[in-house]
Formats: sequence, structure tokens, C-alpha cells
Amino acid sequence: SFFDGNEGERVPRLLEALTAGEDVLVVTDAGMPSVSDPGYRLVTAAVAAGIAVTALPGPSAVTTALALSGLPVDRFCFEGFLPRRAGERRRRIAELAAERRTLVFFEAPHRLAAALADLRDRLGADRAGAVCRELTKTYEQVRRGTLAALAEWARGDVRGEITLVVAGAGPAAPAELDLAAQVASREAAGLSRKDAIAAVQHDAGVPRRAVYEAVLAAKNA
Repeated sequence: SFFDGNEGERVPRLLEALTAGEDVLVVTDAGMPSVSDPGYRLVTAAVAAGIAVTALPGPSAVTTALALSGLPVDRFCFEGFLPRRAGERRRRIAELAAERRTLVFFEAPHRLAAALADLRDRLGADRAGAVCRELTKTYEQVRRGTLAALAEWARGDVRGEITLVVAGAGPAAPAELDLAAQVASREAAGLSRKDAIAAVQHDAGVPRRAVYEAVLAAKNA
């Protein structure tokens, strides 16, 4: 067996076998090793020891969901599972608000409704997305729509393995660029990023998050 709970213990033993000239094969029943599955620590250790490593591609929910989503796939970012705790999940999503690449997440069915509601509230109700369920299986389903529509749909009984695909942020709006420029001007005058954002928030009379997201959007524009 080889999983997150015993990977640290198993890697030295497997490395010892490899050093002795044996072949080691890591197989997963959940997609592609190292992609949201154990494997990368063993690969890192083997490479550091000068041991040859190769891979045979396995089926991946990440690329399958991207292909079915109907969203741009020329640039994408895989974020794995969102944090389970609501506060941590919302902070993680807020950090991704200005990300221009298409986003891919894994999510448990019992947390899907809450995750989509948080994505809707922090990325925008009109942001496009797709919920891909039970990919390559008998009851495969892909639900496409805005985050608002998907969040409403997910309030029902949704089961199975879930992959979420969410469109990246659009170009920064002129108002966002203006807020970002004001922050940059205050930083140039000697204020810290935190104090510059607070000053712009006060002067412009807008929420602090709006200023912060404007700065992120300008950085990624």
C-alpha cells in the first residue's frame, strides 16, 4: 500500500529496493499518480538518488473535465481540493479571484453546494463554470452554467465524484485599474501595500476587498 498516511515511511524502503537494482511500479486506482494522488515524494527521492523514472499516462479527471467543460483550456490551473473549513475555503477562493487561467478543483459531493456558493460570492455570479460528475462512468453528467445557476442546482442531492471547472477572470475593468493605480501611487510615496490599500479604500469609499482584488487583477493583467 502507498498513500498519504504511509508515504513518508514507505519512500525510504522503496528507495532502498531501487538502489539494490529492483524495479518499483506505483499504480493507482484513482487516476494518475502524483496528480492529487501519492507519488511525487517517491519520484523526488528517486531523482535525487539518480534513479531513472518514467511514467505511463493514466486517465485523469482534470484533463477529462477540461475537455468536456466547454471553457478555454489553452491555459489552466489545477487547485486540487478546496479547504474543508469555510473560512479557509473562502480565503483560498479570494486569492484566485483575479486568476486569468481556467480553474479546476476536486470537491466532495456533500460540500459541493457550499463550495459553489462561495465561488459565486467571491468570483461573481455570472462567472461560467461546469460541474463534472462520475466522469467516464455509467452515470457521467456535465452541468454547465453560471456559478449562480450551478450553486442553485447543487442544493439538490448531488452524488458521485466531482470535478469543478471555472472560467478564469476577465481583463481588469477601468475602475479596477484606477484603484490599482492609486495603490501603486501611494506605495511609491512610501506606504506599505497594506496601508496603501487602506488609504485607497477610505478615499474611494469602496470595500477593502474591491481594492485588493483590483490590485490582483492589475498584477495579472
